[in-house]
Amino acid sequence: MLTRLLLEVIRWIGFLPLKWVRALGYVLGLALYALVTSRRRIVWINLSLCFPQWTRRDIRRCAVQTFVHFAQAWLDRGWLWHGSSSMNLQRLQITGDVEALQGNAPTVIFSPHFVGLDAGWTALTQQLPRRFTTIYTDQANKVADAWILAGRKRFGAARLFGRIEGVKPILAALKEGEPLYLLPDMNFGPEESVFVPFYGVAAATVPSLARFAKLGRAKVVPVISCMTPSGYEIKVLPAWEGFPSGDMVADTALMNVRLQAYIDAMPSQYYWVHKRFKDRPDGAAAPY
Repeated sequence: MLTRLLLEVIRWIGFLPLKWVRALGYVLGLALYALVTSRRRIVWINLSLCFPQWTRRDIRRCAVQTFVHFAQAWLDRGWLWHGSSSMNLQRLQITGDVEALQGNAPTVIFSPHFVGLDAGWTALTQQLPRRFTTIYTDQANKVADAWILAGRKRFGAARLFGRIEGVKPILAALKEGEPLYLLPDMNFGPEESVFVPFYGVAAATVPSLARFAKLGRAKVVPVISCMTPSGYEIKVLPAWEGFPSGDMVADTALMNVRLQAYIDAMPSQYYWVHKRFKDRPDGAAAPY
């Protein structure tokens, strides 16, 4: 009952002017930073490990902004998933090498976990004439799960594959010309991961970007979603040349190197609330 009420509030907030939505998100973010101490600690540890050159003031500033952007992005889902189509078109701007996503060539979209990841998905599925696919992890809360699924299926006959379905249907869709919107930059456990540096710290990283690109004979196109005062800018970057190389570990390490450059441009919009270094190599201390 409480979840339904909260989602209804988000839906109605979505009809407010964007400045109001962002102001509410700012207040909510400050409250979350003050009250959710466990996640605040995770953000501080992540930032301390990845930016050892930063002062405590630098870390605190970025940590607060991280919570604010996280809250603003969640409230933005009110208009992303319930607002008018024209509102989305007005607030979601796709820029860059859009031609890289045209045609029917097998394409894996590298979309890191920035707060605008759902804005990027919404923009692509609404504005580009291709059927996009992605991989979905079921949420424990079934009400929230249904809401997220409905939001992500709103435009473009999008297909969401559950992780339990395996790779075969995903590869089949990829080879048929349906771009795969992939978010491989989180810690999904050590079983199918390799340990490669992320800001100089060994991080369990799934090599799925290189694997899908190789098996699907697909090009890799980075898409970076950036929150702006007017909505979101979805930046389509040129396809990576020479990727994959055939060396899965080297390719995954290269993915992290390039991800770092994207993060450095807007560090407070990255998903630092995640325990990125939860799994450690043998003998390494657990940071959390």
